Amino acid sequence: MTELENPAVAIGLSRRKLGEYRVLNSRGGVISIGDGKGEDFTPVELLLAALAGCSAVDVDVAVSRHERPRHFQVSASGVKQRDASGNKLVNLQVRFAVEFDDDDEGRAAAAILPRAVEQSHAKLCTVSRTIEGGGPVSMEVVEV
Repeated sequence: MTELENPAVAIGLSRRKLGEYRVLNSRGGVISIGDGKGEDFTPVELLLAALAGCSAVDVDVAVSRHERPRHFQVSASGVKQRDASGNKLVNLQVRFAVEFDDDDEGRAAAAILPRAVEQSHAKLCTVSRTIEGGGPVSMEVVEV
């Protein structure tokens, strides 16, 4: 696959004050990240949101081809663990609570829901596949 077929994805992060940061994407979207002392999401919460959100998009697109869900909620959780190798999040879990109307289209959408979740996890969700792949992360200091 060429880089053109698989473009790089990037964000920028700037410090607002100690423990508060602003993240900007290339489309102008902005979110705030904090250290957990205020209302802003922490980086770990954003990781969980990315995990849930990535699969939610995949699953919603698949089931909505049949019928728009009456109820669609996704939750993600994990356990923070500290051991000799450092801090990490373990026992990651994503749960889908989805409900459709009780008609032919709704039953068709409900029938494909388990497969849509499985496909998202196995092939489509970049976030969960990256987490499970455990690839290297490089960090470096650059000049301003």
